[in-house]
Amino acid sequence: MADTTGNTTETGATDAPGPNSTPRKSSWKYIGPGIVVAATGVGAGDLVATLIAGSNFGYTLLWAAVLGCLVKISLAEAAGRWHLATGRTLFDGWASLGRWTTYFFVAYVVIWGFVYGAAAMSSSALPLQALFPDVMDLKAWAILCGLSGLVFVWFNKYEVFEKVMTVLVGVMFVVTVYLAIRVTPNLGDAFAGLLPVLPDEKDSILNTLGLVGGVGGTITLAAYGYWVNAKGWTNTGWMKVMRLDNRVAYVTTGIFVVAMLFVGAELLHSANVSIASGDKGLIQLSDILEDKYGTATAKFFLIGFFATSYTSLIGVWHGVSLMFADFVERFRGTRTTGEEVASGTRQRSWPFRAYLLWLTFPPIVLLFQGQPFRLIILYGVLGAAFLPFLAGTLLVLLNSSRTPAEWRNRLLSNAMLVIAGLLFLVLCVKQIWDQPWSEFF
Repeated sequence: MADTTGNTTETGATDAPGPNSTPRKSSWKYIGPGIVVAATGVGAGDLVATLIAGSNFGYTLLWAAVLGCLVKISLAEAAGRWHLATGRTLFDGWASLGRWTTYFFVAYVVIWGFVYGAAAMSSSALPLQALFPDVMDLKAWAILCGLSGLVFVWFNKYEVFEKVMTVLVGVMFVVTVYLAIRVTPNLGDAFAGLLPVLPDEKDSILNTLGLVGGVGGTITLAAYGYWVNAKGWTNTGWMKVMRLDNRVAYVTTGIFVVAMLFVGAELLHSANVSIASGDKGLIQLSDILEDKYGTATAKFFLIGFFATSYTSLIGVWHGVSLMFADFVERFRGTRTTGEEVASGTRQRSWPFRAYLLWLTFPPIVLLFQGQPFRLIILYGVLGAAFLPFLAGTLLVLLNSSRTPAEWRNRLLSNAMLVIAGLLFLVLCVKQIWDQPWSEFF
């Protein structure tokens, strides 16, 4: 049977899920990793970017937000397909392309993880301080968020992690949809926004590409294959389930994005109100909501803001630590298989826990001393380069003999990965160009 990506699919023989079993058919009861990747990929910064797009352009760029979700579906599907079709992990595939992939990955996870840890803790702390202003200051809340994430991921198996993420996604969903309904969107203008047109403003193309590429995760797309394995899906019999799960992930992401764009278009654009970029923009939105709809709505929004930020924190703590553990084992000469990830041994290994500590304790120093200028530039460059790296390497891996013939890319998969690669390459070049290099040296 052919699916929408043009690839052949299989069905298995039994209903019982597990590493060595396959479902008779795709079913909603198996959904899980997709919820995790949606929760992790959509952070507070993504919601602010969408709000600002709605504030600046109304519904004009709704189509771009939807296109961004389709692009991310293709990337996550490709990562999941590699894991299931080959039984190998994504880092094992990268390693087969040459040592340069290892050098890039090491630089990325070390520098990116250091800076991201501080950013994730601060983002989770902002709504807590707004909800409980007299309890602790922002730095104390941030440290508490980081330590709680460390303890939670350290001591819990994937099954518990997934359930908690699902509950928090439910909170995010209810809050964003409630806000979208509360602002009474103009559905006629919204449907018109699905037509691909560009705003008549300077740099509109780059702004549009930024919205397409900016929502829904970076390294979390690569982590999706690891979560697929951690769920117990380790062979091609789970391919249809994985694809359904992946689509659910980005339909969910699309709902978050569209809902916040509605809020930006109706609450900010119509009133000609602007908010700051970054997480503090959501605190400003909370104040606007309080003025217009009352304290209860504002606090409800702050709860959703916390759920959005904290899912990104614990999602990265878990998913990227799995990837780092895989890297260490590969470096030591051991190939990690999907079944080893499914068994949970990688989640109890010292490399997994060492990276958890790296994400938590060194970034606390940044909370007190500020973020070093040169490190921030490197962080921005590596972050911008990751998605072109992911799209390009997946194109090579899934069109080569490394992947069984029946699971290699077909025309649609290749087209989507090429579009993704070109899109993120343009954004990467712009990000690098915009860095203040003269001050770096």
